[in-house]
Amino acid sequence: MKTQESKRKTSAIEAVDLFCGVGGLTHGLALGGIMVRAGIDLDPICRFPYEANNSATFIEEDVKNLSADTVKRLFKGKQLRLLAGCAPCQPFSTYSRGGRRGGSNKDWELVVSFGRLIREVQPDLVTMENVPQMEQHPVFQKFLKDLEGYHVAWSVIECSAIGVPQTRKRFVLLASKLGPEGLSIPTSHYRQVTVRDAIGHLPSVSAGEAHANDPMHAAPRLSAINMERIQASRPGGTWRDWHPSLRAACHQRETGDTYPSVYGRMSWDQPGPTMTTQCFGYGNGRFGHPEQDRAITLREAAVLQTFPAKYRFLRKGERATFYLLGRLIGNAVPVRLGEVIAEVLRSHVALYGQRRRAG
Repeated sequence: MKTQESKRKTSAIEAVDLFCGVGGLTHGLALGGIMVRAGIDLDPICRFPYEANNSATFIEEDVKNLSADTVKRLFKGKQLRLLAGCAPCQPFSTYSRGGRRGGSNKDWELVVSFGRLIREVQPDLVTMENVPQMEQHPVFQKFLKDLEGYHVAWSVIECSAIGVPQTRKRFVLLASKLGPEGLSIPTSHYRQVTVRDAIGHLPSVSAGEAHANDPMHAAPRLSAINMERIQASRPGGTWRDWHPSLRAACHQRETGDTYPSVYGRMSWDQPGPTMTTQCFGYGNGRFGHPEQDRAITLREAAVLQTFPAKYRFLRKGERATFYLLGRLIGNAVPVRLGEVIAEVLRSHVALYGQRRRAG
């Protein structure tokens, strides 16, 4: 099996990653054998984790202001060029927007900017990852117009079906100037990865503590009532298992019946829930550790997002900030999804390369 470094040396594809964040998609593309030249993001906090873990340059820039010439200069070799990215999807974030539907035109400026850069740069290959609702929104039809001249395929991928240890549905689009074949992502031949597989080996920590050797392996404190609640919870269970005195006010209302996973523990032998930007909070979803009386740590959340256990988010001596790092981890593209995208694109390129040689 080729190492990541040897794959990069023989890569037929080079990439620029728009909206790169802390590098989930970049890292996955690199693991899958694509040479990522640069990642672009407006958030300066992403610079250290992006560059500390990836052989690519971080460029702090608003994609809305990014010129095609700037992007073209980032491609340095003779390989096929891939423009990749996951435009932030706030219009569909029911957690942060209180379930608000629709959205202003400004909500979609980043998707529109992505389409503009495709039209102006004309890369050989394109991939976009986003929320499943993307294909139902009018902005997607505009995006498709920017892909005129490309062969385009898209689908909604259940990430647990490709080896991500969480239930996370994502819209994935692949586009190519080479041809239509080989642009679909297979989901039938991957082994399911469970919470136990992913984080079962990590050392124990208590609520309110961080592991001495890893400041990312830190869990927030629990209030006295929440400690009682998690002690009364079983893996895969709900708050309905508790004594009524432990139930929160929201559980007493009829609408509370629609949130059975809140304050829940994960199950060892199932994939975890979708990692959100507030996945470190016990009361924010099924984010209780299967066994220990605490919410999952930031490191566990990152590993469930398939970041390597040694992925560096903090400088030496820096302390973890739950809300900041939770946002960066929850918004990231799972590394494994990026790796699978890379494998599909490399196979697609090899298919058409073989045909050209045969002809």
